[in-house]
Amino acid sequence: MDNKFNKVFPSFDSLNVEFSSGSHLIDIFPSHFSFHPYIKQKENNLENCANQLNDITTLSLLNHLHALIILDTGIKNNIAISISHIYVYNRPIIKMVYHTANITTIKAELFTIRCSINQAVNLLEISKIIIITDFIHAARSIFNSFIHPFQVHSATISKELRKFFLTNNNNLIEF
Repeated sequence: MDNKFNKVFPSFDSLNVEFSSGSHLIDIFPSHFSFHPYIKQKENNLENCANQLNDITTLSLLNHLHALIILDTGIKNNIAISISHIYVYNRPIIKMVYHTANITTIKAELFTIRCSINQAVNLLEISKIIIITDFIHAARSIFNSFIHPFQVHSATISKELRKFFLTNNNNLIEF
C-alpha cells in the first residue's frame, strides 16, 4: 500500500465505520440533531437573536435532563485557546480550558466540540445537549461524511453521538 497520501491527509481514515455508506449520523438519526444559525438580515435581528438565546438558556437551565454547553475558541499569536462550560440544571458542571500552539482554527473548534460532547454524553440522565457556539460551520462538518482533513475529530464525535442517540430514541443535540 502506498502511504504517500498519509502525509497529505494524516487524519483520513477511509475504513472508519462512521464514514461507511449507510452509517452516517445524518442517515440514521436525521431528527436527533438541529442547527439554529444566526443570520443577519435586519438591524434588530441581533436583538431578536439575543432574546432567543436568552430563552433557550433559561429553558435549558430549568430542565435537569438538559446539558447546556457554551463554547469559544480563538487564536492569537499562533496560540489557540478553547474554553467550554457545561451546565446542568443551573449548575456549572464542567469547565475546560485548552491551550495549544500551531493549530488551525477549525481543528481547535472541532477539538472543543469533541471534548464537550464527550463530557456531556457521559452525564447521567441527559436527554438533550444544547451547544451555544459561534463556529456552527465546524459543527456542521461533524455530520459531513465527505473526505476532509479533520475526519478524526468527526469520527470520534460521531461515535459519541451515535451511542448517545442509541441510548434513548428521544435524545437530541442542538447547535
